Amino acid sequence: MPARLPRPIVPARPSRRDLIRLGGLGAIGLGLPRLLQAETTGSAQARSCIFIVLYGGMSHIDSLDPKPEAPEGIRGPYRPIRTQTTGLMLGELLPRLAAQSSRFTVIRSMTHGNPGHDGGMHVCMTGHSQPAENTPYFGAVTAKVRPSPTGVPSYVWLQNLAGDVQPRYLTGGFLGPAYAPLRVGNDLDNPSAANFRMTAFDTPKDLPGARVLDRLALLQSLQSAVPDDRFETYRARAAELITGSHVKRAFDLDHEPVNVRDRYGRHPLGQNLLMARRLIEAGTRLVSVTGWAGTPPGETFRNVQTWDMHGVGSGLSAIFSRGAFGLGWALPNLDQAVSALLEDLHDRGLLDDTLVVMVGEFGRTPKISTEGRDHWPACYSALLAGAGIRGGAIYGSSDRTGGYVHSDPVRPEDFGATLFQAFGIPPETRLSRDGFTLPASEGKPIELLFG
Repeated sequence: MPARLPRPIVPARPSRRDLIRLGGLGAIGLGLPRLLQAETTGSAQARSCIFIVLYGGMSHIDSLDPKPEAPEGIRGPYRPIRTQTTGLMLGELLPRLAAQSSRFTVIRSMTHGNPGHDGGMHVCMTGHSQPAENTPYFGAVTAKVRPSPTGVPSYVWLQNLAGDVQPRYLTGGFLGPAYAPLRVGNDLDNPSAANFRMTAFDTPKDLPGARVLDRLALLQSLQSAVPDDRFETYRARAAELITGSHVKRAFDLDHEPVNVRDRYGRHPLGQNLLMARRLIEAGTRLVSVTGWAGTPPGETFRNVQTWDMHGVGSGLSAIFSRGAFGLGWALPNLDQAVSALLEDLHDRGLLDDTLVVMVGEFGRTPKISTEGRDHWPACYSALLAGAGIRGGAIYGSSDRTGGYVHSDPVRPEDFGATLFQAFGIPPETRLSRDGFTLPASEGKPIELLFG
């Protein structure tokens, strides 16, 4: 395995307070600038993150951590293939990622104890082994501590989650609704649909542009009666969100060349990742993308929970099939989309400043049953790239069957602390109003991941 050099802990910096919830801006009113107002006590480092959530739990054994020497009922049918990284093998359905392994690290020792979709997702997206009901997700913390400096949403979630999880991902947790994401895309209404259009910033049909401008003028006149430079700053940001073309353009994939859209793949995961790239390029801090691979031609849509591959025993596609819940369909689409994202970010000079995370709420059981694998949080894998993360590396290992961690276990707390550090957010940053309790993370960053 390549040598790794530790990176110093990022020093603590002042946080910002009470910034923005940037969803549901269908109309303009007097309250919006107050949602945008904050006391700026320090400058944030220019970092972005694209967080790919493999909803359902991808089988690590068939993708990022193949076990060719395991018994037949464990190893699965896919042979391992070589990558650019010495000692790193991936499943054969990931050839494009294998060709770009110098740009990412694979963690093979993720572990926690919650086997349910709802609880596992809450653990995964908060970085806490036992989160409270209102513990905020990574994006909400980022929106509070490192809000976007431009008139774009700080936190966006592309594609919905399904009914197996509570809608915590649509909230800001205990930080409040000001830090909830702007959610774009729901089931079949997503950027891969021919008629898709982002409508969140549309004004009501009975509110033409002239009336919007009249209301903005009224806001300005009211502000002049009680001068407050801070209010004016966030009034202007509110106006930009609703009337500016910059924000709307970022959500419009028609501005992308046809060959670029084809390169990412004309499925939901590909088009959502392309939109994510456009958003971070426009200034959004964190974009979470539900890793839905879409529905194969000829199949009826069921839900967006692609990676929940229990197999035919649960009335789903066999895990090794090309059905909607089969790796033969899902992994090639993931390979196409994520490899295109990494290459595109690199070519545009964005990968150095953009953290890419790919992980599910857990992995899948080593043992194959009823042509599927079940939930397995004891050991699974994640992929990290960009923003100082060392490329061409492996961290941690699983045992010979992929069932348990063999070396260097990565708890949710340490994973979360690592993400925050890569983002320039000290893990000890206090999120509570008293400034003493509720740190962003109680874990320790994995220094060897940085280089």
